Order: sequence, then structure tokens, then C-alpha cells
Amino acid sequence: MAIKVLVVDDSSFFRRRVSEIVNQDTGLEVVGTATNGEEAILMAARLRPDVITMDVEMPVMDGITAVRRIMANTPVPILMFSSLTHDGAKSTLEALEAGAVDFMPKRFENIATNKEEAAALLQNRIRGIARRRPTGGLSSSAPVRREPLAGPSIWPVVPTSPTVPTKPYNSASGKRYRALVIGTSTGGPVALQKILIQFPVTYPLPIMLIQHMPAAFTPAFATRLDSLCNIRVKEAENGEMLQPGCAYLAPGGMQMMLEKGGSFGRIKILPGKADMNYKPSVDITFASASKVFGGDILAVVLTGMGADGREGARMLSKLGATIWAQDEASCVVYGMPQAIVNAGLASHVLGIEQLADAILKESGNG
Repeated sequence: MAIKVLVVDDSSFFRRRVSEIVNQDTGLEVVGTATNGEEAILMAARLRPDVITMDVEMPVMDGITAVRRIMANTPVPILMFSSLTHDGAKSTLEALEAGAVDFMPKRFENIATNKEEAAALLQNRIRGIARRRPTGGLSSSAPVRREPLAGPSIWPVVPTSPTVPTKPYNSASGKRYRALVIGTSTGGPVALQKILIQFPVTYPLPIMLIQHMPAAFTPAFATRLDSLCNIRVKEAENGEMLQPGCAYLAPGGMQMMLEKGGSFGRIKILPGKADMNYKPSVDITFASASKVFGGDILAVVLTGMGADGREGARMLSKLGATIWAQDEASCVVYGMPQAIVNAGLASHVLGIEQLADAILKESGNG
């Protein structure tokens, strides 16, 4: 049975373009289109789509308001389309907080080198978030959609495995750490916010955050987190020394690495190579951190498509680092954590509501 998609945008050209791409995939079907948020609310209730694609800026009712109303009344996975501007980034982050689960730039040429790649990316993204029963935003944990296993894809596919039960976190291991490193993708902005807002200003370790996100979005995301958290959160800059109680967000389109220097190490920002799937890449940051901190790292892999982070976590694990994964039930997409679990790298598999408290206890601030 085809995945039913509702396309919402005030531009007739963009509605037509998205509809054509969706309908090219025999496993997807556009069941309706809407020109504004009010129409989207009515059609979501009537058509019960599996996925909605939603523009942010629309007349009558904007996309953010529509997301809130839809998630309150007829919850459904929503993919936002946004401009790659500072204002577009802020609006998209608000939409994610309201309950949308993922986003893509409206200008496909910003994320793809040709039409075929852009079409495959959109189709795969819709498949990745489909057939879930989300309950919305920061007020709850959205149920999971497993990593898609069929259809065109530019994401690495992770083989499915039986559900791994969440392991209770009873007490700290007693291990001493020098850094916390967190990697994530789809669903990550909300997951990171849920965790980091619980950290006290006295948190004793530097934190490196790797979120798959365009370059235009990471400054706005860092600013948003910084305004909400007790700890400092900033977009990482080349050459700055890591400091305890500060979270450094990898810049979009770049790679965040670490080199020796100071008490905790020095950040090195390099351009993302064109042939890299992920910019920033969790694997690259994990691997780089292993060379500076060895096994004195607590690494956490959160919700996201693909398997980025698995090979970096493997390197860390060989050095004695502690690797945790988010559990299936609280992920938006159980891809990246699933890859960690399937590889036998996770010592604990924890729900998003457990993670902050567990991290604080494990790293000596709980």
C-alpha cells in the first residue's frame, strides 16, 4: 500500500514539482494538495495522510501555526520546506518544536547535484518519516519509524534487527571522562534541546554536538539552544579551545575535528569534501576526538537516518570509550542508534527522557 502524502504550499509551481517527484515513486502517492495552513488542517483531518510536506510562509495561516493545530488534532509526520536563510532557519526550528519531524531546503539545488538525486532525497526522506503516530514537539516523545529498507535512497541502509530493550541505568560506572560527544540527525534538534536544557551551569565537561544540518541553520540553532540552556551553547569556531560547561555545535557544511591543545583540546574546522554524505559527519568528529581523548569520552548517538557515527563509535569503543544509544521507542527515525546497537557498541540503550539524568550521573554532575 502506497504511503499517502499531502502537499501544502502556496506556490502552484512548487506544489506541482513536489507532487511530480512524489508520484514518480510507486510506493508514494499524493492524495491532495493545499495552498495554506487552514486548508492543510481540514485536508489532514479528511484525508488522513501518512506524511505532510509543509511550507513555512503561507497566506491565511502560516506553516508553524498549521503544524501546531494538526499535531493537536490529527497527528501526522510533517516535513517542512524552508529557505536557507537566517529567518528561514528560525522559523523551521520553531516548526520542529511545534511537532514537525524533519525539514528540507526549498531550493533542491542546495542539497543535490542533479534532479535525480534531489528526487531520490525527497522520496527517501518521506519514506523515512512515514507511518508514524507522532504526538508532537517537546511535550512528548514521538514513536519510531524504522530505517527504510526499500526504494531509492542516498542514505546508507541499516539492516533491521529485533527491538533491543532499554537497559535501565542504575548507577554511574565510576569512569572519569574528559568530554561528552553527541551525534544526531533527523529528530535531533528537539532531542538535543530536551537533553541540554537539563544540564546545570556547573557541568564539568566540554560537549561536542554533531547535528546534520545546513550551514544557514546551525548559527540559529546554536543561538536558540544557548537562550534556553544554563550551559553555554555556540557554533564551533576554528582554533578555539574547548572549555567545560560549553557545548560546541559543528557548523553546517563543514567538518568539526579536534586537535591537542590547552586543557581539553582545540577545535579544528575544515571544509566538508564534496564526496562526503554528511557535512558535518559524526564519524569524523568521533574519530578525531578519539585521537585527543582516547577512551575518556562519553559518546551518545541519538535519533537519525543512516549509520553515521557507527565507525567513529567503533574506534572509540576499541579505546575504552563509553557508547550509548537512544532507544527505538523515543527516536523519530531509528537509523543511527540502530546501527550502533546492531554493531554491539552500545553499553546502554536509553529513552530520551532518561538520557539527561543518566549523562549527568555518569559524567559526575548528577
